[in-house]
Amino acid sequence: MSDRKPAQTQDRQPGLEDKMRPEPDTAPRHPGAGRLDGKVALITGGDSGIGKAVAIAFAREGADVAIAYLDEHQDAEATVQAVLDEGRRCIAYAGDVGQVEHCHEVVGRVMEAFGRLDILVNNAGEQHEVEDLAELSPEQLERTFRTNVYSFFFMTKAALPHLGRGSAIINSTSVTAYKGHETLIDYSATKGAIVAFTRTMSNVLVERGIRVNAVAPGPIWTPLIPASFDADHVAHHGESSPMGRVGQPNEVAPSYVFLASDDASYMSGQVLHPNGGMVVGS
Repeated sequence: MSDRKPAQTQDRQPGLEDKMRPEPDTAPRHPGAGRLDGKVALITGGDSGIGKAVAIAFAREGADVAIAYLDEHQDAEATVQAVLDEGRRCIAYAGDVGQVEHCHEVVGRVMEAFGRLDILVNNAGEQHEVEDLAELSPEQLERTFRTNVYSFFFMTKAALPHLGRGSAIINSTSVTAYKGHETLIDYSATKGAIVAFTRTMSNVLVERGIRVNAVAPGPIWTPLIPASFDADHVAHHGESSPMGRVGQPNEVAPSYVFLASDDASYMSGQVLHPNGGMVVGS
């Protein structure tokens, strides 16, 4: 069944949710069950799209939330308000998570505000189309890896001294890590690196009782889509999936809730695939 969106584009990365028509559906679909009561979560790229949906879903399950974002202040304010509406505390920090100093600053502020950290969601990302490898500049390659991979290393390193037994790290990868993408060459490579990072850190941290997993979404209706593709592509985004439609952020967020909760106490080093029915390797 087609769920075609209006043709639209945005001229900035990583995109603005309040400029999308229709806006992504980030509201949880079900009542909470207290699965994250008393927890504190830090979510990078938490201002919009999947990050916003995860923030609200975590709050509904009882967690206080901190979000890190680049400079999408209006989107971030909306996310903070949505978490507050769930009866939980929320703080937001702007800046570039591709810079190691900023990651340490964010974690420090989380500890000042909440006194603990239990869940880290590495979710910030950017993508840029190129039709040919020859068009991929060293500057773009560096920028994409810095945002999509370096930030995961930096934020994890900053968070680890504060994570204890029972804590969880969840990394956002992508179906492109498994299927590739003809015009997202560097982005796909970063998402493959995140899978390897997830598996490696799972092995490194298992003895400390810290679980490390990942989620690999397929085509999801987020600001990154109109910020990355031309209007015609945006209008047809997701139609090539077996379900024939783009997914919504609130269809992805439950995977993060599961991996953050004790329901996933026997899972580490794994990747969940909310991707519209595409069969890929694990």
